[in-house]
Amino acid sequence: MSDIDLDLGRIEDAARTVDPAFLHSPQFISARLCDRLRRQVLVKVETLNPLGSFKGRGADFLMSSLAPRSSVVCASSGNLGMALAYAGRRHDMDVHVYVSMSIDPAKLAAMEKCGASVKLAGADPAAAARAHAAAHPGHLLVDSHPALAEGAATIGVELLGAGPVDVVLLPVGGGSLVTGVARWVKENSPQTQVIGVCPAGAPSMAESWRADHPVRIDPTGTIADGLAMVEPTPEVVIRMRALVDDMVLVPDAALTAGMRLAAETLGLLIEPSAAAGLAAVIEHDMPAGMVATVLTGARLSA
Repeated sequence: MSDIDLDLGRIEDAARTVDPAFLHSPQFISARLCDRLRRQVLVKVETLNPLGSFKGRGADFLMSSLAPRSSVVCASSGNLGMALAYAGRRHDMDVHVYVSMSIDPAKLAAMEKCGASVKLAGADPAAAARAHAAAHPGHLLVDSHPALAEGAATIGVELLGAGPVDVVLLPVGGGSLVTGVARWVKENSPQTQVIGVCPAGAPSMAESWRADHPVRIDPTGTIADGLAMVEPTPEVVIRMRALVDDMVLVPDAALTAGMRLAAETLGLLIEPSAAAGLAAVIEHDMPAGMVATVLTGARLSA
């Protein structure tokens, strides 16, 4: 995997240097959850940090690697924007975030409170972010920056620290989580299968993985707005093809069932995107053995 642009040494560095508020999140096997799913499932809870999502890992690692007073720009459904805004304030960086009209008001408020410049961008925030970067050459477009995936990869470091895992199920939005974790897992536990999960109403990432090139598909509608991607970047597709074993789709009904299951067995209120791994276990016949999944984000608004 020498041609993959996610560096193992940088992942190790991230595991040591990322803001401790985002590292070493709880991971455990719940007997109640396993009984309901009728199989062994290890869950890693990324909701118990200042931002309520895994995105703080990659954002903090990215910002720590940039020159002082840098400016960054991204498109976000909420969690990445919050993470970059938080890290930008910590590292004294300017952050510009483009969001859709359907943005969660609580997440919008959190971004603005941290000092980010947030702009409503209609149906295609990614296009608006690209246009901003083109018009401001000094502003770094970070949506598929390797450091975001290398920071997210610290989740893989921690998962394997718990012991052998046969399957890792991960929600796929922009691709930093699944590619970062897969980079570490495939190097250190090559027999472990890494499977990405996308909503059936937003299959662009899965179809791009199958086609081996970016495929643009406008979402037909899904409750998992954090996973409602229109088209991945070529860099992300290259990483996914090299590192991810399979991609599956889940309907909104399974995402809702996963959210309910987390509330009833774990006492956690998670957002629809965070339930993707649980939804995949509910909806599909997964390979045998220990399954690990990541509850990636909390539900902020009612």
